[in-house]
Amino acid sequence: MGIYEELVARGLIAQVTDEKEIKELINGGNARFYIGFDPTADSLHVGHFMALCLMKRLQMAGNRPVVLIGGGTAYIGDPSGRTDMRSMMTADVIQNNCNCFKKQMERFIEFGEDKAIMVNNADWLLKLNYVDLLRDVGACFSVNNMLRAECYKQRMEKGLSFLEFNYMIMQSYDFLYLSDNYGCNMQFGGDDQWSNMLGGTELIRKKRGKDAYAMTITLLLNSEGKKMGKTAKGAVWLDPNKTTPFEFYQYWRNVDDADVDKCLKMLTFIPLETLQEMEKWDGARINEKKEILAYELTSLVHGSVEADKAKATASALFSGKGADENAPTTEISEGELVDGGIYLSDLMVMCKLCQSKGEAKRLISQGGVTFNEEKVSDFAFKVSKDDLTKGAIIKKGKKVFHKAILK
Repeated sequence: MGIYEELVARGLIAQVTDEKEIKELINGGNARFYIGFDPTADSLHVGHFMALCLMKRLQMAGNRPVVLIGGGTAYIGDPSGRTDMRSMMTADVIQNNCNCFKKQMERFIEFGEDKAIMVNNADWLLKLNYVDLLRDVGACFSVNNMLRAECYKQRMEKGLSFLEFNYMIMQSYDFLYLSDNYGCNMQFGGDDQWSNMLGGTELIRKKRGKDAYAMTITLLLNSEGKKMGKTAKGAVWLDPNKTTPFEFYQYWRNVDDADVDKCLKMLTFIPLETLQEMEKWDGARINEKKEILAYELTSLVHGSVEADKAKATASALFSGKGADENAPTTEISEGELVDGGIYLSDLMVMCKLCQSKGEAKRLISQGGVTFNEEKVSDFAFKVSKDDLTKGAIIKKGKKVFHKAILK
């Protein structure tokens, strides 16, 4: 089985423009492909991680990745999949985010001579002359066709700014520039990027001739990543200071039963033959699968040492042995106590287990909270200073643990 066939078997490929040629390039290790990452935050999240895993698979098969950091397109903001306009970021914020992305990506992709390269589209987009761009590139785009694109259609009812309308042209120009200057012959992206990617392929063929070497592949992984990368508390980040290795481990340990096999195929590097055997396991072994998924992904992102710690911490918590030093912990100052204690509902908000005191009270009243292994149903329950001095364990639902301790 070639790498292209493996991507198909793992459920990653959604659409292609030139399947025969793409298959030959990828299986022969002759693809020089790019994936773009707009630096909208100071850390990569799970959705980006999926794309990085894909890059790693293709690089291991001899293909050469071009990692495109969208330092230029970030000035505009991608309207795809959004119901409102993105917040405008300053140049300093964009540059800081780019630096953070670069540092994190180096954990996954091997950069260097004859290996992967990293480029920033700010280097060419910010230097463009607007009138020249309109004449050279704008003339190749049909407004009628652009308005039919899914990324724009869903925004037309609430309003699409002219700024965002230019995003497709900017992304398409990226492919033309990378083709001319870096020899890129292929682009990858999520299925929500299909219209933008087709724009790049068509631009190259219009500018360089119909037989120009430019191909596109869209994947299910980015849209799946955006869905999987969200929790009730926000995004699942790759930065350990934003999402700890234990929280990252627990996120994957708690995925829906129906998603486990899919996640194992899409995200881990476990051989397909092994995964096919695991699919035959009895349903009673679903937790074993989840533990394998959580460990593999935590090891990929944070290393085997942190994965071992996260696994041990989870095992101790779920077995009732209590929390160790790796458990997610919030320190409470004595000044935050009132009459020698603090309401459990207030404590849950401080530990970011709930968004509000009202939410915490409802959860407690419904029997969804355990404190030090004892179910609590009284929303007026108060945690004592003595409990916090020893280290108190709050359990939200069946799967979320948190330690609160007096500092």
